[in-house]
Amino acid sequence: MRLTDFWQRMADHFGESYADSFARDHVMAGLGGRTVREALDAGWDAKDVWRVVCAVMDVPAEKR
Repeated sequence: MRLTDFWQRMADHFGESYADSFARDHVMAGLGGRTVREALDAGWDAKDVWRVVCAVMDVPAEKR
């Protein structure tokens, strides 16, 4: 998954402004105790990060 696709999915699910806030502030155990931004900066694949976000935030199947 390209980063542009990842960020579009984040915006589609959370809304433009909250997507960025969520990515900076929400620490998730599934990301090794990192935020979305920290995981991406650490080299995690965007697809793997999206899967964790989907699981943690109960993203509907049609948006996954």
